[in-house]
Amino acid sequence: MVECAEDGCGAEAVVELHVPWADNRRVCAGHARVIARQDGVVADPLDGQEDEWP
Repeated sequence: MVECAEDGCGAEAVVELHVPWADNRRVCAGHARVIARQDGVVADPLDGQEDEWP
């Protein structure tokens, strides 16, 4: 299990975010939904976690 990269979050990471202005990071579904709304951010489900990310 990989933990969410966001500070203070202990949830399991299910998505890798490709962020053009920063390093890629693995985050939980909740953080991914918020961050992925920004222009240029691409969200890819991690292998085996496709059902966690609609």
